[in-house]
Parts: sequence; structure tokens; C-alpha cells
Amino acid sequence: MSTTTTGWRADAAVLAVQPFRRLFASRLAAVLGNAMVAVALAFGLLDADGSGAGRVGLVLGARVVAQMVFLLAGGVLADRWPRRSLMAAAELVAGLSLAGVAALLLVGDPPLGWVLALMAVNGAASALYMPAAAGIVPTLVRAGQLHGANSLLRLSENVGAVVGAALAGVLVAAAGAGWALVVTAVLYLVSAALLAGMRATHVPRAEPPTLLGDLAGGWRETVSRQWVWVVVVQFSVVNACFSGLTRVLGPVVALQEYAGPASWSLVLTAEAVGLLVGGAVALRVRPRRPVRAGVLSVLLLVPPLVLLALQAPVLLVAAAMALGGVAVTVFDVLWATALQQHVPGEALSRVSSYDALGSFALAPVGLALVGPVSAVLGTPATLLAGAGLVAVATLAALAAPGVRRLTAVDR
Repeated sequence: MSTTTTGWRADAAVLAVQPFRRLFASRLAAVLGNAMVAVALAFGLLDADGSGAGRVGLVLGARVVAQMVFLLAGGVLADRWPRRSLMAAAELVAGLSLAGVAALLLVGDPPLGWVLALMAVNGAASALYMPAAAGIVPTLVRAGQLHGANSLLRLSENVGAVVGAALAGVLVAAAGAGWALVVTAVLYLVSAALLAGMRATHVPRAEPPTLLGDLAGGWRETVSRQWVWVVVVQFSVVNACFSGLTRVLGPVVALQEYAGPASWSLVLTAEAVGLLVGGAVALRVRPRRPVRAGVLSVLLLVPPLVLLALQAPVLLVAAAMALGGVAVTVFDVLWATALQQHVPGEALSRVSSYDALGSFALAPVGLALVGPVSAVLGTPATLLAGAGLVAVATLAALAAPGVRRLTAVDR
């Protein structure tokens, strides 16, 4: 596989571009806040004796459902309207919805219906933000800077996720879940302010748009590129298997074969470290065929599942999860850059919304099926079956000519 490497200074130079610098800071603030939401909500809604998990699941589920429902609409709007304005408005709404939940928690005994409604609004705002964020980067930097820009954004997101989760725990312990959500809301409002002051190019589309026409056009742009739809199908399988198996059966193996929560915490920490390292790796390496390289890297998600099935030493599982984390970040950067280079700017947000929706469509199914399947097959067999599905989906994607042959254009 032919690759090139670049220096840190050349990649970091993209931060000298003022609009991108604002986007970078905005993304860091928003991810810090987003990482705090689940922790603060969980401790805010759980009862003192630990009961109330059903409420937490409903609230987080309402957010995810709203994201899925409004994702395609977000792609349509982001290809019609100035993406900067849409992103700023979405972050403002997200911040205000979290401020509302924080107020309810601070008053005490929040009505579940109000919390559900506010978190659904938060999820809808996220759905409007995501496609616009995917499409705005090429309007801020030159084509040759796209890879470095995406690497830096992914690095900031991974740092924000790790720091945000830790900060949420500290704030909840020190001041309570309500005040932790106040901080989260402020971070979203800071993100909105940074985006509002950002300069970005917007070229109005010549044809009068319609909702159905835009959706159909986005679908055509997606399925007309073999490498896009093949990888979306691949990741619908990968996300369903890997997330479901590691998040559900991983703790089971830790309780039965290792030292319980402490062991699983070590494994998840190793994965987080891998995600961070992956951002640095992605900055350095630029394959000539980025989609092929990214898809190939997904095979690194197979060893953690196999090692869990074999009940290998926990340090070996942790090392494999770290490598899997590296692979995920490298893929994300290569994939985002390929989309930005090869999909027309006027359709990029719609294609990105179809990508996100398709890639995660089966994830809830995977989470729902892991328990019943493992009850029939047993934990080791279920983990091995999932590893096999990830491998087969990845090798099948590599068999597609469009995946193997697509080349980078910024070399």
C-alpha cells in the first residue's frame, strides 16, 4: 500500500486559517459538552438507591430516535442553506434544551415528560448539525488541507470525549447533576457563538429545491458511487456487531472471567487511548488509495472480539482494543476526506446524512439481539460469530472495485 507522510507543522498550519480555527474550537467545546450529557443525565435521573435506569434509557433513547428521524432533513437543509448559520442555530437550540433540563433537575424531581421532550429537541438539533458539519470543511480550507483538517478535528473530538466524561464525573460529585448540565449548556452556547462569528462560503443552488427532490437527489448521489454505498452497508454490519458485543457482552466477560468493572474500565481506557493515538497517526499517513486503506484497517476490530471469546488475558484484550481505537479514528479521517474530495459540495451534506443513517441503522438491532442470541449460543460463540460477521463484511467491501481503486486527489 503506497503512502506518504507529512510533517506536523504542515498539517497544523491549517489552524492558521481563521474560520477553521473557529470551527476547531467550536467542535472541541461541543464535544466536551456532549460527553458530559449522558453522565449528568444518568446521575440526575437515577434514584439514590440506583433504581430508575428505565428513565435514563428512555431519555437517552428519545435523543437517539430524534437524531435518526431528523438526520435526512438535516442533510437537505445543510445543502440548501448556509451551513454555518444552520450549525450555529442547532448548537443554540441544543444548549437551550440542556439548560431547560438543568433547570428541571435543579428544581428537583423533574417531570419525565418534559425531560423526554427537551432531549428529543436536543437530538433533533444534533441531526441538523451533523450533516452541515460534514459539509462545511471544504468551504473553509484548500483541497490539499482537507486531510490535515479532518485529522485535527477528529483529534479534538477524541480529546473532548475523554476529558468531558471525566469532567462530568467530577462536576456531578462536587456540585450535582443539575449544575453539570448547566456547564454543558454553556459549552454548547460557546460553540454557537464561535460558529456565528465564522466566515464560510455559501453558493446558492440554481434550481428551486423541493424536499422530495432533494432527498431523491441525495440518494442518487449516494448509490451512484459504489465505494460509498458499499462502505455504508459494511458499517451497518460492523456497528451492529462490534458496538453491541463489546458494550453488552464485554462487561459480562469482565464479571465472569476477569476482575469485574476494574478490568473492563482498563479495556475501555485502552480503547480511548487508541482513539487519541489514531488522530496522531492519521495526521502522519496519507494512503494513495484512502478508502481501501480505511476499510482494511477495520479488520483490527476483529481481534478484540476473538480475544474476549477466548477469555485471553485482560492486558491482551486491552492492547487489541487500543489498536481497534486507532483503526476507528484512521478510518474516520480517511472516509471524511474521501467524501469531501469526491462528492460535489452541493450534495455533500445529503450524502453524509445517508451515510450516517445507513451506517448506524442496525446498531439498535445489534444491541437488542446480543442478549437473546448469547442466551442460546453462549457468550464465546456469540462473540466469535460477531467477529466473523465483521471480517466477512469488511472483506466483501474490499472486493468492490470502487473501494479498492478510489485515489486521493490532494497529492
